[in-house]
Amino acid sequence: MRIVKMLLVGLVLLVSAAWAQAPAETGWIPLFNGKDLSGWKINGAEKWVVENGEIVGESTVGKYGYLTTEKTYRDFLLRVRFKCDGEGNYGVFLRSRITGQSATGPDIAGTQVEVDPTRHTGGIYESGGREWLALPTEEGERAINPHDWNDLEIAIEGKHIVTRLNGVQIIDYYDPAPRFKDGVIGLQLHTGGGAKVHWKDVFIQQLGK
Repeated sequence: MRIVKMLLVGLVLLVSAAWAQAPAETGWIPLFNGKDLSGWKINGAEKWVVENGEIVGESTVGKYGYLTTEKTYRDFLLRVRFKCDGEGNYGVFLRSRITGQSATGPDIAGTQVEVDPTRHTGGIYESGGREWLALPTEEGERAINPHDWNDLEIAIEGKHIVTRLNGVQIIDYYDPAPRFKDGVIGLQLHTGGGAKVHWKDVFIQQLGK
């Protein structure tokens, strides 16, 4: 129950303060400074740049691409805004790690929160392992703005993961066998080409500190 209460606290703060603000007393820390990719690492050959205060990821060679934090994180609340320009598949990775390189680009293992303008945004997928762990309800499938800005909030604590999209709870999932206790946070470009996505207002609040 603690993680749900913490998520609700985060949502109250979200309503009462602008996305671009993170008052120190709330415990929210920006992961993106709005100017450059300080604190992040580009993995693969796809394009990651900062434009107009946004992180823009764009497929250039049609392989997997990841922008990952330099630091690792364990239990936290994460909030981010995103907008999909293309019909490609994207994602937010939690407790993850780059495990190698293959013909399709970097290999990654960890928990993914799906981002896709056509389906399953907010669902939970395990990359390099069990694949789909939890899918959105019918209501959850309708929560996305396919080509406009979306507000995504993620809470992960121990075995418990909760996701909300545009104020709608998408997933409340207890993982019976989590593979990793900590790892990097990552933004994904899927293979296939034609993908372009914008991210901004990325804030984290660590739990258990």
